[in-house]
Amino acid sequence: MKVLSIALAGAVLALSGAAAQAEVRFGIMNESYQPFFAKDASGKWEGWEIDMMDAVCAEMHESCSIVEMSWDGLIPALQAKKFDVIWSSMSITDERSKTIDFTDKYYNTPSKLIGPKEGKTGAGPDDVAGTTIGIQVSTVQSEYYKKYFAEKASEKTYQTLDEALQDLAAGRVDYVFADSMPLAEFLKSDFGKDCCEDRGDVANDPAILGYGVAGGVRKGEDDLREKLNKAIAAVRASGKYAEISKKYFDFDPYGN
Repeated sequence: MKVLSIALAGAVLALSGAAAQAEVRFGIMNESYQPFFAKDASGKWEGWEIDMMDAVCAEMHESCSIVEMSWDGLIPALQAKKFDVIWSSMSITDERSKTIDFTDKYYNTPSKLIGPKEGKTGAGPDDVAGTTIGIQVSTVQSEYYKKYFAEKASEKTYQTLDEALQDLAAGRVDYVFADSMPLAEFLKSDFGKDCCEDRGDVANDPAILGYGVAGGVRKGEDDLREKLNKAIAAVRASGKYAEISKKYFDFDPYGN
């Protein structure tokens, strides 16, 4: 009986240890979105958001893995329990918050327009009148277009931002509208710096463009959300956030 009790206690401890080391699966868009995430030559994910994921996982004392998914499939896949948290530059919006819960933000940057060199400067509705704007589907920029630009300009949608940028460089659209940081990376590239330039940030509308970028979790999974929140706060307070950011930016991406 004593031997059985010891064996049972060992099994319980083993299970407890396994639970403490449960893997957290991070859902990431299956395309390059520099400087936040991209695959290197060996197929390994790298970038600011990947480094942040690693730092957050270390704070949580959890092992983590990456699940790749198309951008417009991220929320359905989260709900289907194909992974545990969306970690893919997803903005907190009122509309998305009806479906999923968000962690505290971990960065916040404006949205902007870029266009061909020597084009018209400005990012307001009158500035884009009579043009065609390239926008990735299921993004906050697509919703912004509907409210502010639809009466002035046409929209051409793309499954990926890269496709929109290729069409801009080829002259098939007049603008691309997206988050400022991946657009800035494109303009620094050999491909982008020869063809295109910044047209300016759009006027902010947090109800549409969001309240910052955060992790997305299923409704009701408050324990995981709070664990992520504590880890994000700890990474920022420890100086690790600044250390990671200096590898990619000359400013603090946390924003306002």
